[in-house]
Amino acid sequence: QVQLVESGGGLVQAGGSLRLSCAASGRTFSDAVMGWFRRSPGKEREFVAGISWSGATTYNDSVKGRFTISRDNAKNTVYLQMNSLKPEDTAVYYCAASSYRFIRIMERNYDYWGQGTQVTVSS
Repeated sequence: QVQLVESGGGLVQAGGSLRLSCAASGRTFSDAVMGWFRRSPGKEREFVAGISWSGATTYNDSVKGRFTISRDNAKNTVYLQMNSLKPEDTAVYYCAASSYRFIRIMERNYDYWGQGTQVTVSS
């Protein structure tokens, strides 16, 4: 059974940092595109960042320069380092895996999803 489990969320003050982790099990994801999405209250889920099997990355413009996605294929884990956090980054963050070879930003292109982890940024 394929599982994605996020961790690392929490409450942080504006300007602070958090690192989210997503541990995958049930199959290897070293050849999969991995992505982070988020859903803020009252909004639809949106793409945050993605990383391909080769390490290529894509970011939502709103997080460029502040967030960094990375992966450790040996650990079957993907990370999202979030710096200079803003109150508008408050959301539930989801990890997802896609069978596409290249990064996709639409959630319908992702096959597996984690349960989400809450990130709250206070002003």
